[in-house]
Amino acid sequence: MRGRVLFCVIAVAMAMTCAAQSTPQATSRFRFDQKSGPFAVGLKVVEQYDYSRTWGSAVDDLGKPVGGERARPLQTLIWYPAAKSAGKSMTVGDYFALLETETSFGKPHLAGMWDSWKKGMAPAMGDSLWAVRDATAAGGRYPVVIYTPSFGSMAWENADLCEYLASNGYLVVAAGALGADSRTMTSDIAGISAQARDVSFLVGYARTLPNADSSEVAVAGFSWGGIANLFAAARDSRIRALVALDGSMRYYPGFVKDSGFVHPEQMTIPLIFFTQGGPSLEDQARYFTAPGMQGPNVLNAWTHGDLELVHMLGMGHEEYSSMYQRNEDTWKGFAQFKVGDFTREDGVPGYAWMARYTLAFLNGYLKHDAEALKWLKREPAENDAPTHLFGATFRAASGVPVSFESFRAELGRRGFDHIDEVNAEFRKENADFKLPESEANDWGHDLIGDGHTQEAIAVLKLVTATYPEAGEAYDSLGDAYAAAGNNQLAIESYKKAVATHFEEAGITQDKLDRLEKGKASAQ
Repeated sequence: MRGRVLFCVIAVAMAMTCAAQSTPQATSRFRFDQKSGPFAVGLKVVEQYDYSRTWGSAVDDLGKPVGGERARPLQTLIWYPAAKSAGKSMTVGDYFALLETETSFGKPHLAGMWDSWKKGMAPAMGDSLWAVRDATAAGGRYPVVIYTPSFGSMAWENADLCEYLASNGYLVVAAGALGADSRTMTSDIAGISAQARDVSFLVGYARTLPNADSSEVAVAGFSWGGIANLFAAARDSRIRALVALDGSMRYYPGFVKDSGFVHPEQMTIPLIFFTQGGPSLEDQARYFTAPGMQGPNVLNAWTHGDLELVHMLGMGHEEYSSMYQRNEDTWKGFAQFKVGDFTREDGVPGYAWMARYTLAFLNGYLKHDAEALKWLKREPAENDAPTHLFGATFRAASGVPVSFESFRAELGRRGFDHIDEVNAEFRKENADFKLPESEANDWGHDLIGDGHTQEAIAVLKLVTATYPEAGEAYDSLGDAYAAAGNNQLAIESYKKAVATHFEEAGITQDKLDRLEKGKASAQ
């Protein structure tokens, strides 16, 4: 497939060096050997558009205007808990057939970019999975997991994992990893952002599903999808947890830094991150030179949200996709990327344990299962895991992130009479921190409007102390004092506001005149 070079992060440059040294691999094929959960699994395929975005060229290859729908097509796969069914289970071939209408709804056409995939997947096309198309849904509502595929990949690249989660009581929703304007993903912030917007679209779409509990949402992403999920969570507070399967947030921290809005040091949601068996520091110095690869480490910055780090010694990058493990082309030259004596066969139990840890993480944070959290935090050996395959560490969240949003939350927790104390603590953590003038002023006004005058006074006093030339803040503080019945302090604040000659000083002067006139009449 086009773009696969970038799909395998550490193999980007190494493959060019090692391809000529290819070593024959064992012929055993992938199988997902985890037991299903208590539910059967259903699959619905919905062809829908995101009408808020255009997609594709305005003209065709002959330079003629393109007719038909120009909105962004999102072939959406929904795996869900279902009642037992006598229907035929999906095969790998059935999933592959979805590519024929992935972006050309109602007009089957398999793009040439998938020809090599079709050949590589040939031995596995008859393999049966668990899902039954359009099976009757089980009763109840279930937490939502949005799955974000790797670079330019298809929605079902990890169908085994998606089915496994659905069998254990999750609604899993996925769409292919399309570029911003075409099927081709681009290795830049525009490409990441396009996929991140797809995530938010799907979170919104999930709210329309009768079996979705949209108050509990996680995003699980592999490779490139494991940076798109971070971008999505940075702007979408509906996302409560992240799963990264060797996610590119680890390999492309420069894109995170350059985005301007993704701040791992401020994230408070839990993250489970699975890493591949490498790379070494030497590999990083040699190969991690592409645009976007230089920047602060995202995982090191993740201190205000719980972090579970699972280092899969026996798995290479591509083994985090069950369909890539089924593709025979994956294994050409793959021995060069394995660590020690790990082989293709180690990918099968490795993938199964990855699925188990993902389920425990989601159970703990979306279903609030205390036993699942205990299991997650134990040493792998305590969970009867084969410790030669992986290690796992848990780092609990600590401290409070320095941001306007967290400042508001901290005051809500401790009380507005502690505002100066909280401000001092935030500035000690980050000397550059200060309340944003406009947003904080609006906050004070909202508090006045809701009848919380003392809280408004506390906020606006801090704003005026931080911005002593802020006429609007003094005006708002005057409004707060007036609402609290303290006309003398209101007059003093209005006078300070007028003295700054801010844009609406005339309106403030009118309020000041009325108060002073009323004061004089009272005397």
